[in-house]
Amino acid sequence: MPQWLETWISSLEDLTWWEILGYSVVVAALFQLVMSRFVLVLTGRTKTEGDDRIVRAIRWPLFASVLLVGIGLSLRELVEAPDARHVFRSVLWTIAIFLWMRALMRVSDALLDMLARRVDDFQWIEPRSLPLYEIAAKLLVIGVVVYAIMLVWNLDVTAWLASAGILGIAIGFAAKDTLANLFAGIFILADAPYQIGDYIVLGTGERGRVTDIGIRSTRILMRDDMEVTIPNGVIANAKIVNETRGPSRKRRVRVDVGVAYESDLDHVRKVLLEVAGACDLVAPNPKPSVRVRGFGDSSIPVQLRGYIEEPVLKGRVVDRLCTDIHKRFKEEGIEIAFPQRVVHVADGEGSLA
Repeated sequence: MPQWLETWISSLEDLTWWEILGYSVVVAALFQLVMSRFVLVLTGRTKTEGDDRIVRAIRWPLFASVLLVGIGLSLRELVEAPDARHVFRSVLWTIAIFLWMRALMRVSDALLDMLARRVDDFQWIEPRSLPLYEIAAKLLVIGVVVYAIMLVWNLDVTAWLASAGILGIAIGFAAKDTLANLFAGIFILADAPYQIGDYIVLGTGERGRVTDIGIRSTRILMRDDMEVTIPNGVIANAKIVNETRGPSRKRRVRVDVGVAYESDLDHVRKVLLEVAGACDLVAPNPKPSVRVRGFGDSSIPVQLRGYIEEPVLKGRVVDRLCTDIHKRFKEEGIEIAFPQRVVHVADGEGSLA
């Protein structure tokens, strides 16, 4: 115990228990008055709400702590047995520790929220990674609280730490898959390869919108309105194509069609561009384009390229373009080629039929 605290406590020996308790009530009321009438008024004039949340979080724990100190000092006359006095004081300390634990969790949430809003000054804290820091702060506060309670009750911290180490090894072997998903979730939140609302394509071919990113798993809403839950450990080791990310939300769609070798390619190009221009789902900028992809066995492969505003429109746009291309090609007399084979059959005398 600090020397100044021992001197202050010894100066209270001449006071009775009810005087000490009364003084503690008065001091607690003064703290409460100052916090509510002055400090909250000053923080209310600022632009941010974080300082208001911090003051509200520590106001009542501070009031209760002063009362608990007064009750603890008055126990020297109310309780004569040293062991009973130690138990009562340990209980009071435990109550104060839990009150401040709740307050510190609220303070950490307020501070992290304030830092996340100032992305320009604190680039290492962003809104998407905020849950990761909140969990880490809560775990830190809980660890400090557990250690403080052990000290208050005179428990052997070394023995508990050794037991916790052995227990942690056993849990690590038993729940290695769960821990792998947990650490993968932390890396996903920190690295942010995708966000909620992004359209992603997994290496297995599944495509959908991300609806939730948790510590253990990620949920994806597929195109058939079924939600798929994928462990983060699987996603962390898979190839992911994020269709939403990039310099722009626009995405290019491609429609391949094979035309006969007798077709006029300039005419084909003109018709395809007209089809793309007539489709209201195709973005006018960048402009649609047509590319001849080479020479095939039975046709000339031609590709129509256009941009869409959102990845979710890809299926509708491809369906619309394919339908319109088939109709226009029939009207324009353009043949959509398909594989053809000529079979020669030889008779028994060696001639061909």
